[in-house]
Amino acid sequence: MDIRDMLHQVKSGEMDMDTAEKLLKDLPYEELGYAKLDHHRKLRSGFGETVFCQGKPDSYLVEIYKRLYERDGEVFGTRATKEQYELIKPAIPQITYDPISRILKAENPGKEKKGWVSVCTGGTADIPVAEEAAQTAEYFGCYVDRIFDVGVAGIHRLLSQRERLTKANCIIAAAGMEGALGTVIAGLAECPVVAVPTSVGYGASFHGLSALLTMLNSCANGISVVNIDNGYGAGYIATQINRIAEK
Repeated sequence: MDIRDMLHQVKSGEMDMDTAEKLLKDLPYEELGYAKLDHHRKLRSGFGETVFCQGKPDSYLVEIYKRLYERDGEVFGTRATKEQYELIKPAIPQITYDPISRILKAENPGKEKKGWVSVCTGGTADIPVAEEAAQTAEYFGCYVDRIFDVGVAGIHRLLSQRERLTKANCIIAAAGMEGALGTVIAGLAECPVVAVPTSVGYGASFHGLSALLTMLNSCANGISVVNIDNGYGAGYIATQINRIAEK
């Protein structure tokens, strides 16, 4: 529960003091033995805790999802599998799974989307990482504009989208191969660009290392770089920038 909502409910008499005290006792974190759920994170940073699903034992994952959903009414996880979705579905019927981004979430309906974040890809193969970024930003309350398959091999495709790019508070550029898309966009746009190297390419791309080095060595200003295939990190940073722009 959002701390401000809780305080309003106490003030209005909708929630009694004992219930509020019980919720506040778990506010720093909830101890599960194998995990410590950071319920204080949203109050501290403005973003609630999310779940990295990959590698988590089944029973742990189900309990973590249940606890976060019961407390907050929504839950968001990345790098999930279809099997994990089917495992959690009986416990949380509202859960949804996107096999492209591998995001497993239950979200509050009618969430307001503010600002403008553009998510671009060099090619279609970069879309899974871009979708992880886009859906992360949307979950955290951003309006997201998707501009896919505008890589530098056909740069006229990107140039035809300049008007849309000028509306953005932040642009995410996801690209593999040589990873030049971030530099080109940063040379065209006045807002910050978050570059995401993807592990798309032939042997000498070294599973995204080539794109990562290109982005880190960009000659364009106003560009930052996240880790290889880290769409979630890009979406998070873009949301922070978008929130500041919309204040």
